[in-house]
Amino acid sequence: MKIGIIGGGSIGLLFAYYLHIDHSVCLYVRSKEQAEELQKNGLFLERDGVKKHINLDVKFVSEWCGEEDATFIAVKQYHLPDLIGQLSLFSHPGRGLLFLQNGMGHLKMIEKLHGDIYVGTVEHGALKINSNNVLHTGIGVTKLAPFRRSMAKMQNLLNHIQKEEFPFLIEADYEKMLLKKLVVNAVINPLTAILQVKNGELIQNPHYFQMVKQIFAEIENSLCFQNKEGYFQNVIAVCEKTAHNQSSMLRDLMENRPTEIDAILGFILEKAAERKINTPIIQSFYQAVKGKEYRAGE
Repeated sequence: MKIGIIGGGSIGLLFAYYLHIDHSVCLYVRSKEQAEELQKNGLFLERDGVKKHINLDVKFVSEWCGEEDATFIAVKQYHLPDLIGQLSLFSHPGRGLLFLQNGMGHLKMIEKLHGDIYVGTVEHGALKINSNNVLHTGIGVTKLAPFRRSMAKMQNLLNHIQKEEFPFLIEADYEKMLLKKLVVNAVINPLTAILQVKNGELIQNPHYFQMVKQIFAEIENSLCFQNKEGYFQNVIAVCEKTAHNQSSMLRDLMENRPTEIDAILGFILEKAAERKINTPIIQSFYQAVKGKEYRAGE
């Protein structure tokens, strides 16, 4: 099976390594430096203290033309607008596009695309060490749901790419799947980014845990989801499972990169505004992260 992966970040490198084992994979990156490093020295993945190496095809994102059977879109959500035109031009029926962005704002962007469209959430922990080294910090699962195509077609795709050490699961309802991940990201990412702590400290420190409960209450009020306790317990479970990890938003700020705050809290603020709901805590953390980004860009 021919698989394309657009994006040379931690998730793109992680997927490139595992899917390359059984398939023909081409990784599409933006940076000339990263492309040259991968072409010259290959890709290294470290897991449980063991480092492994592969060689794979690498091209520039501008060279993607939809020739693969399936393409994973593993860029940050704020890079999607620059890709949509290219994806629309070269997408074809029968060839899957699988979007792995955080948040839910990208749903509007992919509505008009052709072909078989799927969305997913990644529960693995991954840390990009440099342009061709990725650390698999936490073993998880990738959940995929059909955005526009049948469950049968989704199952057929997964039958080809399923791996015991890198599992995929099918979800029937893409909105519920994305919402569950959004709530986790909306609590953990901005709090850890501003407090500059690892995920586990949010529940280990009683004062930080009060902040967790306060921001969760505003999120629940803004999104009006059912099973409030289930969503809250899922946030706690993720904090426990990733206790020693730094959130992606914290790492982005530490490395002076843009964050996905607009895709996460920005989306929730839009929903709150539609319902005329006051969200002072969400607003405060949103502005605090945007302020950090502003300082980094000065």
